[in-house]
Amino acid sequence: MKVITSIKEMQQYIHSLKQDGKTVGFVPTMGFLHEGHLTLMKKARSENDVLAVSIFVNPIQFGPNEDFDSYPRDLERDSKLAEETGVDVLFHPSTEEMYPAKMSLTAVVHSRINVLCGRQRNGHFDGVATVLVKLFNIVQPDSAYFGLKDAQQVAVVDGLITDFNFPITLVPVEIVREEDGLAKSSRNVNLTLQEREEAPRLYESLQMAKREIDKGQRNPKVIEDLIIKHITTHTSGVIDYVELYRYPELDELSQLNGKIIIAIAVKFTKARLIDNITFDVKE
Repeated sequence: MKVITSIKEMQQYIHSLKQDGKTVGFVPTMGFLHEGHLTLMKKARSENDVLAVSIFVNPIQFGPNEDFDSYPRDLERDSKLAEETGVDVLFHPSTEEMYPAKMSLTAVVHSRINVLCGRQRNGHFDGVATVLVKLFNIVQPDSAYFGLKDAQQVAVVDGLITDFNFPITLVPVEIVREEDGLAKSSRNVNLTLQEREEAPRLYESLQMAKREIDKGQRNPKVIEDLIIKHITTHTSGVIDYVELYRYPELDELSQLNGKIIIAIAVKFTKARLIDNITFDVKE
């Protein structure tokens, strides 16, 4: 596995690959790799000649109450995992390399952000979009892989690729789950034993909702109430939100039709869990 820290060197390396007709799959990360990242890498590995991964903790996507300095970092561990997963090139630039001076231009995201978790993270997706513009131009991937665990981020990236005409195929990858259906997350270790037993009810509520829609229910409020009742009845968690939107536009729905997302966030004692499903609602 090749490790590159310089933007210029990375661009030269990618250019040589492109001249040889190689396809490049790209997984951008902020490091501290977990099974979700590795799943993205394995899929990208199977679909491309070259697998490129970036590890860069992006300071401009952190809000005032989010501590950039305390974000977990372990490059030695991450490098070992990346190499074992078949990564060909690991791009690990410093903050100074990516932002040598104050930016004169940044991306501003206008839609798909004032719902779900984005409602509480003002400016977050502007930072995500800005760093992705830079990374996409540096790595020039044929395909970019993002996990649907953060379905809102996938929606924003979809808009970015479309609006700026990047010649990149966005590949959303399904949520990795435990055997009991709980979405895998580093936050799961913060659940108490009782909360861990309750947590699979979140995905269970989403499955129940889909079954009702498959049977013909088209009223979003009815589906929302069904999910709320199931979670409040079977868990000690406090619901942050239960929301249904058209996907990936994240527009509100008066009637369920087309591709939709059902997304939930639930707060437990020391962990806030998110989950979602996306699917097509037939006429």
